[in-house]
Amino acid sequence: MTASYEPNNIFAKILRGEMPCHKVFEDEVALAFMDIMPRAEGHVLVIPKTPARGLLDMPPEALGPYMLRVQKIAAAVNRAMAADGLTIQQFNETAGGQVVFHLHFHILPRHDGVGLRPPGVMGDKAALEANAARIRAAL
Repeated sequence: MTASYEPNNIFAKILRGEMPCHKVFEDEVALAFMDIMPRAEGHVLVIPKTPARGLLDMPPEALGPYMLRVQKIAAAVNRAMAADGLTIQQFNETAGGQVVFHLHFHILPRHDGVGLRPPGVMGDKAALEANAARIRAAL
């Protein structure tokens, strides 16, 4: 059985403005911001404003509009970072690799011959903001 949504998770706090982020995009459906531990230059997270623990908890009527935002942000990341491809990840529950229990997609721009960085390494704040500005300009 899946646990219930916890409204004090870090992404809920970001949505409420209680925690800062390097914002890329926001509307009534979703918020996109830079991952502070980027596995690739331009690593962005896209979260819904609908409280959902994971993909299986998202109301179907909210999923479609949210996925349109994921696609829009992915296209902007691809353009802004001059990527050769994208890795898009979404994890569900601890066994599936989820760490923050608010639905989110990772958008990682990829370049031929360049591997992902190891997880858990903080990014440079100036680089995060510069990449956010590049992606905002591509929107």
